[in-house]
Formats: sequence, C-alpha cells, structure tokens
Amino acid sequence: MPGRPSDPGGDAIVPFLPDFREPAFHAVRHGVRPPLFRVYVSWSRGSLLHVACLRQPSTEPADKGEDEEPGGKVVEVRLGAGEGGISEAQRRRIAYGSAHSFALLQTQKNSLMAVSRMSSSSFHGEWWQHVLEYSSSISELLVTRRIPSNTIIEDPRMIVQTLEEPTNLKAAWELMEIFFVDKQSSAWLPERLVDWLEDYDSLLTTTESTVFSKLVGMQKELDNLKVIEDDPDYWEGMSSALAVGWLDTVVRLLRLHGSYQLDQLDNREAENGLVEAVSFLISKMPRLRPDLPSEKLGQCYKTKTEFIKAWEEWRGQINSLECSAFWVQCGHHQTREGLQKLLKIMSGNISNLTSTTCHWMELLVSHFLYIRPFMVGLEGINSLARKCRQLKPTPHYNGLMSLLIGILEESPEVVLAECSKSFGPWMVAHGVELLTAGSDHADILLHEERYNLGGISIEELHRLVYAQVLSSHPLTWQIVPTYLASCLKHGVCLLEILLYKQPIQHQQVVLKNLEICQLYELDYISQNIMKIAGMYHWKHGRKGFGIYWLQLAHDEVRLNRIAQQLFECIGKSLSDDSFKQWEGLIELLGTQMGSSGGLEFLHKYRDFKRSLKQVEDGRAANAARQAAESLIQLMRSPSTPQRFWLPLLHDSVKLLNWKAQPLLSVSETNLLLTKLQELSMAKQRPDFVDANLPPHALSSVRLALATNLGRAILEEC
Repeated sequence: MPGRPSDPGGDAIVPFLPDFREPAFHAVRHGVRPPLFRVYVSWSRGSLLHVACLRQPSTEPADKGEDEEPGGKVVEVRLGAGEGGISEAQRRRIAYGSAHSFALLQTQKNSLMAVSRMSSSSFHGEWWQHVLEYSSSISELLVTRRIPSNTIIEDPRMIVQTLEEPTNLKAAWELMEIFFVDKQSSAWLPERLVDWLEDYDSLLTTTESTVFSKLVGMQKELDNLKVIEDDPDYWEGMSSALAVGWLDTVVRLLRLHGSYQLDQLDNREAENGLVEAVSFLISKMPRLRPDLPSEKLGQCYKTKTEFIKAWEEWRGQINSLECSAFWVQCGHHQTREGLQKLLKIMSGNISNLTSTTCHWMELLVSHFLYIRPFMVGLEGINSLARKCRQLKPTPHYNGLMSLLIGILEESPEVVLAECSKSFGPWMVAHGVELLTAGSDHADILLHEERYNLGGISIEELHRLVYAQVLSSHPLTWQIVPTYLASCLKHGVCLLEILLYKQPIQHQQVVLKNLEICQLYELDYISQNIMKIAGMYHWKHGRKGFGIYWLQLAHDEVRLNRIAQQLFECIGKSLSDDSFKQWEGLIELLGTQMGSSGGLEFLHKYRDFKRSLKQVEDGRAANAARQAAESLIQLMRSPSTPQRFWLPLLHDSVKLLNWKAQPLLSVSETNLLLTKLQELSMAKQRPDFVDANLPPHALSSVRLALATNLGRAILEEC
C-alpha cells in the first residue's frame, strides 16, 4: 500500500530508508482567546490538518450589550510546501485541465492497441507521438503567468525579467519530457538542458546561491552604483551568466559598461572596442540546435559538420582577441581582467567554469556549452554529472535534483519514488505515461500485476491513489471517473462506491451522477441512484420529486406501494378536501400503473369529480352524461373498494334526479341497486367500515335510484 515502509534489503519496489530530521513547527493562528479548553487535530485532504480550538464553556450569561465570543474555531494547517509549490486553487485548475488530456490519451492508446492487434503496424512507432502531444498540453496547463509590468519603456538595467512563475511541478514535468518522450531532441539533448536551466535555475536549491540569485542580488545594487565596471559583483555576475549560456543577459550587462557613456572625460575608445568585440563574440556563439527564439543570441547549426566548422572559426577569433595588442591600451584594470575572464570561459577553461558556477547542474551545463557540445547518451551525461557533483557537492538535494539524478541513473524506481514524494499523486498518475513511453524497463515494472498489491499493477495503484485524493474534495470528485475508468481491476467497483456516496439531496449532484453513468454505460447504477433519490425525497416530504425519480427508474414495485399508500390515505375520508390535497400526486403518478388497483380507482374518481364540477358550474348537458358514464365505470370496476360505493352514490344523487331526462338506463340503474343491496348485506360483517356520511344518505340514494328506474322504464317503453 502507498506510504507503507518496507524493510531495507527486502523485496520492496523502492527500499524505504527512514531519515530522522528535526521536528517541524507550524504556527496555528486561531484567534480564540485563551485559555483553550480542548484542541482536536484530524487529517484533512492531501497534506492538510484540521485543528479545532475550543474555549471553556461559559456558565455566566453574556450581557445584552456585549457580543458573545465564539466557542472555538477550526483552522487548516498545511504540512510542507505543497505539491510542487502550487496553491490549492492552482491544483484544482490543473486537475480539471489534465483530466481531458489524460482521457484523450487513454482513448488513443486503446485505438492503437486495437489496430496493432488487427494488423502488423507498430504500436510504439506512433505511441510516443501521442504521448508528446499529451505532454505538451499538460506543460501548457502548468504555466503560471506573471502580471506584466505597466511600464511601456523597457528599463535597460532590468537584467532578470521572467514572464512565467517557475514551479517545481512544471520543471519536473519538462525534465521527464526531455529524457523520456521527445525523441526528436535526443541529438541536441545538451541544448535542451541549457534551456531548461535558464527557466528553472532559481529552483535548484533554496539554501545555497545560484546564478539566478547572483543576478537578482546584483540587479538590486545597480541603481546605487555610479561606476558599474568598478564593482566586482558586476563582472562576477556576467561570468556566471556566460558560463551557463545566458548570452542575452551578458550582452545586456556589457551594454551598461561605462565606456558606452557619451560624457567621458578620459579616452576610452580602446576599452570600449574590447567590450564591443567580446559582446560580438558572445552574440555569435555557435549552437548545435535546430532553432533559436528570435530574442535569443547565438548562431544555430543543425548538422555537426557545419557546427564544427563554425566552432573552430569562433574559437580562432577568441584566441586572436586574447593575443591582441589592444589589451595594453585598456587602462581600466577591472575591465581588462573581467573581459579576459569572459574569453577564458568561452575557451572552455575548466577552472574558470568551476569557479563561476554555484551548483553542480550549472557546472554540468557549462561543460555542455564550452567543452563537450557533442555529449549524447545518458551513460556519458550521468558520468559527467557525477564528476560535477564531486566538484560542487551539495549537502541536501531537493526533490527536483533527486528526480534528475534518478533519470540520469536510469532508475525508474527512484524516479517514481521522487515523483510521489516531492510532487504528489497528480504527478505520478500523469507522469507514468511519460516514464513508460521512454523506458521498456519502466513499462514492464509499472504494468506487471503484483500479488502484494491485490493483483493490480503499480500504474493502476497510483491512479487509484490519485482518484482517492480527488474524491475527498467536493470540487474535484466529478473528474474521478476519468481515472477509475482506466483501472481495469478495481476501477468500476470503486466508481460505483463513489457514486453511491454522493449526497442525494442536491439535484445537481444527482444529475451529475446520472451523466457519469450514461457516459460509462452504468445503467444499473443510474437506476439505483434514481431509486435512492426517489425514496429520499419521498421520506423527506418532497413527494412529487420522489415519484418523479422513481418513474425515471421504472421502479414499479415502489410506485405501486406508494400508490397503495396514497389510496389508503385518501380512502380514510373520501371528501373533496382530502382529494384535492393529493390530486397533484395522483396526476403525477399517471395511468400506467396497471398493477395498482387503488391508483386506477383514484384516476377514475378524479375524472368523475371533474365531471360533477362541470355540472355544478352550469355546463349541464354533456357534463352530466360524462359524470353518469364515470359513475357506472367506477361501480363496475373491481378496483373500486366496497366502502366507497355509498359515497359515490351519494355524490350522484343530483345525477339520478336529473330533470331533463334519466341519465341512466334500466340495466345501469339495476346495477346500482344491486351494489346498494350488496352494501346492505356487507354491513353485517364485523370488518365493515362505515362511511362518514349524513344519516339520511342511504334513504336519499334509495329514493333517487327508484325515481330514476321508473323514469328509465317509461323512457324505454
């Protein structure tokens, strides 16, 4: 299971080595007036703790003019710096954005696997291209833009200016893309690392200095310097920037040299010429790469032959400038020493490269630029990186550098462990696709089913872990099915549990659940969810909602039970007020409930009452006939309970005494008389329920039936 320590030297995938560190202290700003009565600590989602601080309950009543203080407060405490240095809001934005890319990649994988099984086409030949597109979309998602400056005119003294806020998460993602996915850039891998370092040099370490921190410190002092070339930090910062290949920064700094000023008292033409010559050589430095952004300096060469020719010519120009007689005419000592140091760096002087760089990664990049531009292969790069770490030892590696070392050592176990430890479940769940695309060993390691993990693979395990993290937050559980659907062993079962655990009382949540079920063809789960929603609303008084959901679920059993319950409730008193109270539910239940006799009776009784209402309103002719027909249907129907016969006949006295003509025939009147006779005999049974009617109801009904029978006989003669 994730987070479970393993015995060193055992059969664990990644050996667990416990490291004992100093305890960390986190300040809790709760705002509750001391003394505190109780403090409760519980785990929340991710690396958050919930800390509840409670005060002693006060026994004295508070004055009316004073505001009563709260009895406590619950605050969140974050342990560590978060996942990759991103905030909670950014994490949710990345989670939603990456879910679409992940789902698209899984669809492409399934399609390619189906095609490769049907034909002899190569799966890996096309797969890495899809992974590269997937990686690019995720990389764009991880970009954090800085707020642009409001100044229109660019400050020439602004040395360090970045448009993006570098994060450890994006830096780690680009490292994995460089080494595992982007096969087109394998020929100029050193140049990719040069660009990577330029973007993320500030993230190499938080305890020691870097080239970026040097330049930031120097930029703060520029406004206070009158003669910039007299400052040793000026030349030291330029040397460090040149060592790591920040050519545009070096040229911008050289343009700040005092020899470019127009109000010069001394003759500094030779000094300015040397500064300009060095600037020209820096701007024309050959680079073995396919292209270069327009704002970057240097000359691009795509083939080794062209690069070697330009490299030798460029190095010859450097040697010629080093031997030039103009150095004697340069009267400024700091300028002469600083420019010569820059030339030695471009010549590949190891001692100068070592002294001007701060971190072993910076030293490694300087070797790529000025000593070994043709370095290829992880084995050679790892050997050189090991030597650089010996020259620039670091007491503690952060997660980013540990990840890079694991990549260079071709150890997928270390890469996976560092991704999980330093960058969280999101990085592992999405970065596995990059890792398996570039390493066959990693592909076998991550896809092998393991008995100690319940028969699932490491890849599926980390997807389940990430799905669990998403499901713990009410704003991200909706994207969990994307990842559970890719888990063949336990994904569907856990998805079913997740959907059942969502709150039924919220209409939007239920609709989202049904949408997910429809998307993944989980019809039986959607029916169960609708049944649960229907029963919840019915039990909590929202009976119309309950019937609506049960009808969508086609739950005939519960609908019949509700109809029977409704029938019994109305049947206790078949009055107009009682019927009006439940008429809406009867209408909602519809006429499709064939197995519910009580509901069938209520629908016919509704039609009968509507016809009687029309008779009372003066629409007599047709309404009276319809009411008489409804009465006969009710009395003939076996679904009409016997205890309702007399109330129905009592309501129909006006129809039986219709003045214009008899509305019932002789046979229909005899039917009603028979029912009345059966009702008189049923009164002798002990279980008979007498209707709540006036005492003269039975006699008035008998008289009305007799009158109608006589008139009907005369009418038919």
